[in-house]
Amino acid sequence: MSSVPPAAARRTLTLALIGNPNTGKSTLFNALAGMHARVGNFPGVTVEKKTARIQAEGHDLLLVDLPGTYSVSPRSADEMVTVDLLLGRQADVPAPDVVVCVLDAANLSRNLYLVSQLRDMGLPLVLVLNMWDVAERRGIQIDREALARRLGVPVVCTEAHRRRGLDNLKETIVGTADREPPPPKKLFPEPFYRECELLTSRLRDDGAEVPAAYLVERLLLDHGGYVEAGFLRRDDGKLQEDLREARSRLAAEGCTLPAVEARVRYRWIADILQDIVHIPTERPVTLSDRLDRLLTHRFWGLAIFAALMFVVFQSIYRWAGPLMDIIETAQGMAGDWIAGSISPGPFRSLLVDAVVAGIGSVLVFLPQIAFLFFFIAILEDCGYMARAAFLMDKLMSKVGLSGKSFVPLMSSFACAIPGVMATRVIENRRDRMVTILVAPLMSCSARLPVYLLLIGAFVPATAYLGGWISLQGLVLFAMSSLGAVVAIPTAWILKKTMFRGETPPFVMELPSYKWPSPAIVLHRVWDRSAAFVRRAGTLIFATTVLVWAAGYFPADHTRVHQLRAELESRESDSENPPEGPAAEELLQQIQAEEGRLIAQSFLGRAGQAIEPVVRPLGWDWRIGVGALASFPAREVIIATLGTIYSLGGDVDEEDEGLLGAIRSARWPDGQPVFNLPVALSVMVFFALCAQCGATLMVIRRETNSWRWPLVTFTYMTVLAYVGALATYQIGMRLLGG
Repeated sequence: MSSVPPAAARRTLTLALIGNPNTGKSTLFNALAGMHARVGNFPGVTVEKKTARIQAEGHDLLLVDLPGTYSVSPRSADEMVTVDLLLGRQADVPAPDVVVCVLDAANLSRNLYLVSQLRDMGLPLVLVLNMWDVAERRGIQIDREALARRLGVPVVCTEAHRRRGLDNLKETIVGTADREPPPPKKLFPEPFYRECELLTSRLRDDGAEVPAAYLVERLLLDHGGYVEAGFLRRDDGKLQEDLREARSRLAAEGCTLPAVEARVRYRWIADILQDIVHIPTERPVTLSDRLDRLLTHRFWGLAIFAALMFVVFQSIYRWAGPLMDIIETAQGMAGDWIAGSISPGPFRSLLVDAVVAGIGSVLVFLPQIAFLFFFIAILEDCGYMARAAFLMDKLMSKVGLSGKSFVPLMSSFACAIPGVMATRVIENRRDRMVTILVAPLMSCSARLPVYLLLIGAFVPATAYLGGWISLQGLVLFAMSSLGAVVAIPTAWILKKTMFRGETPPFVMELPSYKWPSPAIVLHRVWDRSAAFVRRAGTLIFATTVLVWAAGYFPADHTRVHQLRAELESRESDSENPPEGPAAEELLQQIQAEEGRLIAQSFLGRAGQAIEPVVRPLGWDWRIGVGALASFPAREVIIATLGTIYSLGGDVDEEDEGLLGAIRSARWPDGQPVFNLPVALSVMVFFALCAQCGATLMVIRRETNSWRWPLVTFTYMTVLAYVGALATYQIGMRLLGG
């Protein structure tokens, strides 16, 4: 063990973790970081940044978990983040003192391709042969010491999911930090390096900042890559011509780009591994192989997956429901306590209707998020999630997505917030962005109260097949499925327009099955739940306060406060019980006054201002106000309609008074506001519109930009309006209206 340095000699060592997907890199990060991880985004891109500060061997370590990748040949701004960080060009993260490359010990040949590129960067490397136990079970023998000698870098064996080998890894990291990395080995033919020198001289002569040698190599190798695009943006056109001529000269000398890269790197890998790795000629049939015959079967695999997803989402709904009820009850108790402690007025309304309601609207999502990520963590850690993506890839590829998009989209049927957060399992940026943008179209549970209210009020209770099928049930199924149906062409259009590019081949290593680690599963649940509260909580809370203010001001609430104080005084008077005609009359006056005040508020005025816009949908200003008020959270429309129709804001979708009020609502000419086409129009609007401020805020956090929540809000609002317009107009024509 190395000695602990004195405090004056201690410094923070930056450690970058990199590796192929499914090598256990994130598991190793979590094992090292414990509960110290912080999750964010690198500035200006959608790449997640996971960091942690820990102590090892008397040194402070800053761990940075980089996205899983098969190479460091950047094709986008997101992928360039990894290269910039490794080269010390990322402003918010220091240059790494040590790069830890995590390899799957059972797949060294494929994993060493990334190692060969990292060596070209001249970085201080530590190689981790993770999942060492899996390699041993397969009969694979690796001479670790010989591998370390040939590569010239330390090699450590670990079993991250069992936390084995971590102490040796920490000691090796600290010991490597102050060593000179081995010089890059020249793998390419000499003409390639000669052309790189010519390009460097050309850039220097133009007065441009001379880039790292690795970037010059990528400039020449990656035709149409992100490095080339970045240089050409600052060039007058001469560089593009120089690149074309350089590539032509190399092709004439038998060094065709980019094909030469794979050839020389895999030849180097074969030389390195010769006589070091011994793989049995007959691969033993493992338990994973036997399970895969069933779980990846084209019929039984899909059937098992569908059944598993059904159980998962039913469990989320059933298990999260009681916890959500507890949170809502606690929210109500807190509101009642405040109401009993403070006299009616703006301050009490702010605390009860904005602060408590805002905090509650954040925390009420936590049970669903925690349970969803609990199941995702189990499925990922045991190795099944990769099989699920493999099974669904054929279906998802029809719209240009990969199988990895399926689980986030399925998650969005419970709530779009965890669905959007679950897109982090998608490495391809275009696929991840399209999945994020269509996830809010899935019909989440918050839309259900609107469907139940309007279906119960206006859809006939007609039954078919002896009562087994009802018209109301069919309409509910149609509304619940509408978003998913619309998402299919929407995703296809997005992939053909804003996210053009070839759909990458679906390449996924199927890891061996293993028992999930309870510590890792719980850590991931904690990490994602805390990230939601930390990231979305403040923004959701702020939105709730703004909506409260818009619905409260500028009307004078003195009269309603006086009436409410009188009612509360009556309720506290033991000699004058609150029941009776007098109390009922007071309550009716309060409800009528609140309905008048919301009509005079900024929110009400906005509703009346947009009535000409929503009139073609069959809506009056009251429905417009309900729609406006529900943009932060669509379930708010029930309480808003209750207030507008002078019933109070504590009604629900089964309230008979609200059902009667909307049935009896009239236009000034006496015609009913609501009928079946209007009800269907409202439901279609709610099925397609982005009425969830929490989801938009999470999209903002996940994409690190306001652009994408604005795009989501805009396209979904247009879709909702057009869908509601077509529904009402066609419905009225069918009814002869």
